[in-house]
Amino acid sequence: QVQVVESGGGLVQAGGSLRVSCAVSGRTIRNVTVGWFRQAPGKEREFVSAIRWNGDRTYNTGSIEGRFTISRDNAKNTVYLQMNSLEPEDTAVYYCAAETGNWPTGPYNYWGQGTQVTVSS
Repeated sequence: QVQVVESGGGLVQAGGSLRVSCAVSGRTIRNVTVGWFRQAPGKEREFVSAIRWNGDRTYNTGSIEGRFTISRDNAKNTVYLQMNSLEPEDTAVYYCAAETGNWPTGPYNYWGQGTQVTVSS
């Protein structure tokens, strides 16, 4: 059984930074692609970023390019999403997902419960 758990969400002012983490257990993430998605109130869930199993390739959606950075620490079975220059439009529940055969947007097999990120203006 693979478990995916997000953490690190919170409230931040516009222009600020926040890092969310994704811990994967039950299987080493060494060979697993991990992606981040988000869902804002009243909107559909959207793809944000993904990182390949060996970290040699990442993909970001256009709206966060240059502001968000995805990285991974295989020794800790953890993927991070560093979010800088946050905007109120980035307010959403952020979900982590693991394992997909369709790089980079999925579908993914395993999902976390989400972590709330709120950016105040």
